[in-house]
Amino acid sequence: MPTTATPQPGAPVDPYRAYNFKLLINGVTNGHFTEVSGLELTIGRLAYREAGNDRIRSVPGQVDYAPVTLHFGLTPSRELWDWVHSAATGTVSRRNVSVVLLDAAGTAEVLRWNLINAWPMRWRGAHLHTLSQEIAIVALTLAYEGLELEDGSAAASTTA
Repeated sequence: MPTTATPQPGAPVDPYRAYNFKLLINGVTNGHFTEVSGLELTIGRLAYREAGNDRIRSVPGQVDYAPVTLHFGLTPSRELWDWVHSAATGTVSRRNVSVVLLDAAGTAEVLRWNLINAWPMRWRGAHLHTLSQEIAIVALTLAYEGLELEDGSAAASTTA
């Protein structure tokens, strides 16, 4: 198992680049995505007053996972559309989706966010304009029940 050196405290560490990523749905690379937004979780706060004390305390409450929106170039592939359409007609198919961040060269996995039991909740078609020369970009928004973060070495060993 490869080991990575832990940087010394105070040593500069270059941050990862945001442009090298891929998307896996049920372990299979799916499409060419231009943007992923909304990876977010919020832990609610529950306030309570202790008996005999006027101090208000707080404890962690329910975790809320914000919907994630995927932007991708429109292609002849119907796989994502069929997933959305089946949910729209009453057959929700939950899938595990991973957003995989790659190193600057785009060759090695450095981080992976796993969206557990994701399902499509919104689809937005491409903006079409006769004078535009842009790529037709479609957006798909996913709801999900849990979020996990794995480092690249852990994710690579589970897929090998």
